[in-house]
Amino acid sequence: MTTKESVVTSERFDSGMTWEQYLEHIQRNKSKFQYNYDETPIPGEYAARLKKLAERPDGPAKVLVLGEDWCPDVFRGMPVIVRIAEAAGLTLRVFPRDDNLDIMGEFLNGGEYQSIPVAVFYTKDHKHIAHWIERPAKANAEMDDMRKLFEGLDREKDIQEMRRRNDEFQQGPIWASWRDATVVEITELLEAALGA
Repeated sequence: MTTKESVVTSERFDSGMTWEQYLEHIQRNKSKFQYNYDETPIPGEYAARLKKLAERPDGPAKVLVLGEDWCPDVFRGMPVIVRIAEAAGLTLRVFPRDDNLDIMGEFLNGGEYQSIPVAVFYTKDHKHIAHWIERPAKANAEMDDMRKLFEGLDREKDIQEMRRRNDEFQQGPIWASWRDATVVEITELLEAALGA
């Protein structure tokens, strides 16, 4: 069986945007990206585990992130991935999904959905280690909590109230716990992939 070669060559990876360049590039939700970055310190235990993984010869050295600035999972999740990259000392490059559908095609959620963000981890010689998609399992399990925010509201008449409730939720404890769960899940994913 032959494996298909990835469209993400080392050169293609290098052509991606840094976090700072991405923040300049985006049109929407810049303050939400910044808020989630500012509110996501990596706990010492996880920073140590990530650094230990990155020190391995077969450990992560690079992470590619696919996202779009309109997506709540992205403006919550991408800043967490940036913090993980910083804690581990990884080189991070960002690619807008809609301009890079060939990359997206390699990392479809369930082989079907273009879910974002996607974080793809590579060794220093650009071998794929693992990838993570969209949101942690904890967030999937608790999505009904978010949906309850909008019960009884009319999507057309109550748009301001919907926005207010959504913004409040995104600064609350459940949203914060989803960021924390992302740190745990990605750390454990990399440890499992490397047999650590």
